Amino acid sequence: MFENVKKVDPLIYDYILAEKERQMEGIELIPSENLVSPAVLEALGSYLTNKYSEGYPGRRYYGGNEVVDKVEQLAIDRLKQLFGAEHANVQPNSGSPANMAMYSALLNVGDKAMGLKLTEGGHLTHGHKVNFSGKLYNFVQYGVSKESEMLDYDEIRKKVLEEKPKLLLSGYTAYPRNIDFKEFRSIADEAGCYCVADIAHIAGLCAGGVHENPVPYFDVVTTTTHKTLRGPRSAVIMCKNEFSEKIDKAVFPGLQGGPHEHVIAAKAIAFGEALKPEFKDYASQIVKNARVLGEALQDYGYRLVTGGTDNHLILVDVRKSGVSGIEAEKALEKAGIYCNKNTIPFETGSPWDPSGIRIGTPVLTTRGMKESEMKEVASFMHLALKNKDNDAKLAEIKNKVKLFCNNFIFYK
Repeated sequence: MFENVKKVDPLIYDYILAEKERQMEGIELIPSENLVSPAVLEALGSYLTNKYSEGYPGRRYYGGNEVVDKVEQLAIDRLKQLFGAEHANVQPNSGSPANMAMYSALLNVGDKAMGLKLTEGGHLTHGHKVNFSGKLYNFVQYGVSKESEMLDYDEIRKKVLEEKPKLLLSGYTAYPRNIDFKEFRSIADEAGCYCVADIAHIAGLCAGGVHENPVPYFDVVTTTTHKTLRGPRSAVIMCKNEFSEKIDKAVFPGLQGGPHEHVIAAKAIAFGEALKPEFKDYASQIVKNARVLGEALQDYGYRLVTGGTDNHLILVDVRKSGVSGIEAEKALEKAGIYCNKNTIPFETGSPWDPSGIRIGTPVLTTRGMKESEMKEVASFMHLALKNKDNDAKLAEIKNKVKLFCNNFIFYK
């Protein structure tokens, strides 16, 4: 692959191969990342990138879309089948624009909405004041229990009934436990507000049957298509038929112009892969691996936020072990282990130097690792954190990590 890139721009070619090498020689623990199949990669670089196709299948503003219409309709049909959706829009370019389109379709500027606090597991687009969502809409944010660090549905219900928002959002970016979507539906129905979910992190788990899937009974659900769903970096929106026209108009012409049909083709491939029986095994293994990795870290003395995990994601309170989040991220990176610093509930540090790190198992599971390998990963992490100020030791660990990863090469 990439022989033409090598001829035309050898510097970019070298960077591409260097990134492939980094991915294959290191332990990737960032829970929002995954490895797409070679078929998805090929679609992303296909001839479909040349076509402008403003509009929707059968209703375009340009000619020559007879093939592109088939591609996009296939992606729509597969997505609806995968999640049991009544309506699907596959054009959003990423998760934040998908959420922007959802808000635009359901709310007026200044309307009240509710989402989880960023520092307790929510996302910037769930109403944070520095984000468009917090600037355009009147977000009141709920939190987690100080005792359990988990969602307290009774408290959420109480707050929703007091505040009377027009929209209630669930689905998070750093919450390691199962979400009771049926309870959120019940709360929204009692309050008479829209019931919406952002399942970007857990979409693959929902599709694979290891986490409750809110799509069939929520008003609108947004998700990215990478992460646990193992597709290209993009997004989709699913909704009830009654909201289909509002959602479609919000995406185009409301927020976007011509859709990226090469990416939509890659989504169609990924949805097809997720419809295969083996994807359920993959989703189940992600959760098994996360639980074992979390337990192994606990055995080394690390505190896990909420005490464990039910999904692909683990929040580790490293400050309790004498390391800050940024120190942990940097030390692990020097050892060829990649994660991200992350705030934890009731954070006492800053977003740039928080108390925790966020790790996950989607990539390691894609590479074929199972429970026994998770114990080795925990051992590498512990050794690196113990030697956070010893660059020579970290380099030594990195060499061991490389040898370990050589047994699980995904991209040849």
